Amino acid sequence: MIAEQSRAPVRESVFQVRDLAKIYRMGEVEVHALRGVDMELYAGELIVLLGPSGSGKSTLLNILGGLDTATHGFVSYRGRDLTKAGEQELTEYRRFHVGFVFQFYNLISSLTARENVAVVTEIAPNPMVPEEALALVGLADRLDHFPAQLSGGEQQRVAIARAISKNPAVLLCDEPTGALDSKTGIVVLEALEQINRKLGTATAIITHNVDIAGMADRVVHLSNGRITDVTSNRVKKSASELQW
Repeated sequence: MIAEQSRAPVRESVFQVRDLAKIYRMGEVEVHALRGVDMELYAGELIVLLGPSGSGKSTLLNILGGLDTATHGFVSYRGRDLTKAGEQELTEYRRFHVGFVFQFYNLISSLTARENVAVVTEIAPNPMVPEEALALVGLADRLDHFPAQLSGGEQQRVAIARAISKNPAVLLCDEPTGALDSKTGIVVLEALEQINRKLGTATAIITHNVDIAGMADRVVHLSNGRITDVTSNRVKKSASELQW
């Protein structure tokens, strides 16, 4: 009798990127923001896109999120070709499938934390209630506070709650700790870590901070518009173990 060979579980691909390029034209000057990028992001995975300013991290994230389009190459989201999508299709894609977290919180100052999250849940097809989303990021006791009554870290966690409240398949984070001190930044990373673990949301975090890479499943290194290396963390650090 021949023993069965064990098989590695098949991972569900959320994004597939092939030969992706982005060229910005400024007069007669061409700026190559991305040059032949190939990568994947899998369901439930947390990756860090690591590189210096100008390496192409934000351009890549914006194309994955449907905020920008490629000059050439291929991007698919769960088998759906985003490079052929029109503006209406991209708008629906952003609205229903992707959560965004940016360096600056973009909260509405006249609305409470609960109301800032409700702005998204009122238009999403299968949302969480705002209270649930805010509880996931540790703000169950700050529901009725306005942004001016919250610290920077608390405002960023409201922004995360808003992003995840529509139950997106993917969460794209552009320097989410960039405006925060290290102690507060770690609290924000703990919130992202918890969402990835509890909800299984595929998560990509842009940073130039090499220490944050320790919490990732994989680290995608970028330089001059190219992916120079992809490394895996056999043992991931929890966000609480990070320091910089």
